[in-house]
Amino acid sequence: MVNLAPRQSLFCDIALAERIERAETEFIVKGSEAALRRRPETGGFVIPVAGGAASYAEPDSPLDKVLGLGFGGVPDTAVLDEVERAFAARGAPVQVELTHLADPAIGALLTGRGYRLVSFENVLGRDLTGGHERVTPPGVEVRLSGDDEFEPWLDVVVDGFAHPDTQGVPSHEEFPREVIGNAVRDLSTVANVHRYLALRDGTLAGAASMRTSDGIAQLAGATTAPTHRRRGVQTAMLSARLADAVAAGCDLAVITTQPGSKSQQNAQRSGFDLLYTRAILVKAA
Repeated sequence: MVNLAPRQSLFCDIALAERIERAETEFIVKGSEAALRRRPETGGFVIPVAGGAASYAEPDSPLDKVLGLGFGGVPDTAVLDEVERAFAARGAPVQVELTHLADPAIGALLTGRGYRLVSFENVLGRDLTGGHERVTPPGVEVRLSGDDEFEPWLDVVVDGFAHPDTQGVPSHEEFPREVIGNAVRDLSTVANVHRYLALRDGTLAGAASMRTSDGIAQLAGATTAPTHRRRGVQTAMLSARLADAVAAGCDLAVITTQPGSKSQQNAQRSGFDLLYTRAILVKAA
C-alpha cells in the first residue's frame, strides 16, 4: 500500500504511553513466564505492581526488571518491599524502567528508597493509519523466517547484540551471550511474534522480529551482522515489518533505542517520532 497522505508527527499523550507500556509489560511478562517453564529451578517470578509488573527470568537476564509503572497509581510500599525482597533473595539488583509521562510521585518514591538513575532509553513510534510502501535496497531480501531456520536466525540476533553499534550513548548493560540467547528464545515463543531474516547478495546478513498486540507493532531484536552494516539491511528489515504491520491491521509501530544511536537515527529517517523517554533506575541487591 502506498502512503499518499501527508504524514503527521505523532503526539504522545498519557493515554498513548499507557497503551504502549501495557503492551511492553505483557510482552516481557510472557517471556519471563516462558523462561520459568524452561528453567523452573532459577526461581523466576512475575509480581503485579500498580498496573505494571516485576519480572525475573534468570540471573543477569534482560527480562529482569520492573516496568509499566506510572498509570495504575503509586505502588504500595508493601508491594515494593515484596519485589525488593524477591530480587535480593536471588542476588539481583532491582531495575525499574520508568517513563517520564508516569506519575511524578513514583520517581520521588523510588529515589527516596535508594534507587539511582543510571541511564535512559527512548521509545519512538510511527502512525500507520496512512499505510506504508515497502522499500528494499538493491541486493537485499527480507522474508519471514520459518521454524526450521530458528537457530540461524537466533545466531544472527545474538551475534549482533554481542557487537553493538558504537554511535550514541552506550548501553549501561552487558549480558552474557548465552543469557541473551535464552531471552530471545523465550520471547520468540510469545504469541504473535514474527521472525525475519535479511539476505544481502544471497548471504545471511540480518535478523529481526515483530510482535503485534492491541493494534501495536512492537519492533524488536533487529540486528545486522557486522560485515553487512551500513548497506541498507536495517532499513529493509524495518520497512518489511512496517508493511506487514499495516497488513495485520496495526495503527501504530513502536521501537525502543539507545539515545542518539544508529537505531534511533534509522527509525527517525523512516518516519518515527520520539514519543517519550524511560529513565532506568537501579537499587543494588
